[in-house]
Amino acid sequence: MNRTHLLTTMALFVAVGVVGAQFIWFPAGIAKAYPVQHAVNVIAAIMLGPIPALIIAFLIGLVRNLLGLGTLLAFPGGMIGALLAGLLYRKFRRKAWAVAGEIIGTGFIGAWFAVPFAKVVMGTTFAAWFFVPPFLVSSVTGAVLGWFVLSRVKQDQLVVKVNQ
Repeated sequence: MNRTHLLTTMALFVAVGVVGAQFIWFPAGIAKAYPVQHAVNVIAAIMLGPIPALIIAFLIGLVRNLLGLGTLLAFPGGMIGALLAGLLYRKFRRKAWAVAGEIIGTGFIGAWFAVPFAKVVMGTTFAAWFFVPPFLVSSVTGAVLGWFVLSRVKQDQLVVKVNQ
């Protein structure tokens, strides 16, 4: 795959993540759940690999924050989940591992990282366990949505294979 094709595909994922978050979201504890972000993370991790998925998650969070449509908590959860999903998929070559990576990366590691992040950047001092349930609800819902979308696409149709 050439660089232009990769960047165009990444831009499409960013657009889907930003726009999709405005249509599919629900309250989850102290946060809002945006499952489209997590679905995009899983799909990008499988199709493009861990680094492009990480960049896509960062850009979705950045654009949503610049537009006033998201919170700063999108950064630790989305980025860690996307990276771990990509790394686990690269290692085991199973979609289930990408889903597990998104859930563990966002639902637990991202939630725990959100505590110091929220204190330094947002000025709040929530305990880690306040972040875990909403991050888990959002990541599980989105990761399953991503898995469902990918299960409807034949493996040979995933032509954007960078992570081999």
